Amino acid sequence: MRFASAIAALASVIGCVSAIGSLGFDLGVQRNNDAGCKTTSDYLSDFATIGGEASIVRVYAASDCYTLANILPAIKQSNFKLFVGVWPTDDAHYAAEKAALSAYLPTIDSSYIVAVTVGSEALYRGDLSASDLASRIDEIRTLVHGISGYENTPVGTVDSWNVLVDGANAEVIQTADVVIANAFSYWQGQTMANSSHSFFDDIMQALQVIQTTKGSTDITFWVGETGWPTDGGSFENAVPSVDNAAQFWQESVCGMRAWGINTLVFEAFDESWKPVTSGIQGVETHWGVWTDDNTSPKYSLDCAFA
Repeated sequence: MRFASAIAALASVIGCVSAIGSLGFDLGVQRNNDAGCKTTSDYLSDFATIGGEASIVRVYAASDCYTLANILPAIKQSNFKLFVGVWPTDDAHYAAEKAALSAYLPTIDSSYIVAVTVGSEALYRGDLSASDLASRIDEIRTLVHGISGYENTPVGTVDSWNVLVDGANAEVIQTADVVIANAFSYWQGQTMANSSHSFFDDIMQALQVIQTTKGSTDITFWVGETGWPTDGGSFENAVPSVDNAAQFWQESVCGMRAWGINTLVFEAFDESWKPVTSGIQGVETHWGVWTDDNTSPKYSLDCAFA
């Protein structure tokens, strides 16, 4: 019953679905074999693998690992599109992010850049207040729009669905050109029977609040991160496995796109270099849709759209 209510509410906020939502992938910037920074050649290899399924990727920062310097030539050569992340905390890091935008965005046509996103769950972690994040979104928009050809590039943010629905963060939604919501049924400890229900409900709530806060249904909205780990420890009732990840893909990722919602999946490739940070052994290294050898997906990515 809850799922039926979520679907009905989702239909009411997105209106008539006229197109399948776009698909993209969140992408790591470090190699698995040595944790070194990916080169342009590494990104070209990544894109050759991803290209059969999608041509949109998102990175989390502009300056870390020379990201823009190395990824933009591969973006252009592969005819991909990119969400450029900006890390807004730590003044030195933030200054490096702005310098990278100024140095490298002019080297590529703005048509290759989907949006610039300031922060990744900065509100959820409490890194910045809503007022401070809104201020940094404004600052980055001024910088980006001051670059020739980028006058209309959207600038926004990415955060967890639950903080986006918190009225205390409305200033961020009002300021952002694009708002991107993350939702993980795994981290809510859901069973597979309830995982897609929970996901649809979370995204419905986020989209509805964003539209209400903006005062318009004509907004740019994406799911920024979602997925299911294929190995590692369980979290409450959520069990990692290839079969469960495949089920989540079909019911949640394909299902959300069928409703016309653009979706970025976390993440393209396993990142075996990552340390354990969540306390759940092995999960951080097994979110990839592809294995870390960059060859084949772990399960079918075909969506049976009606």
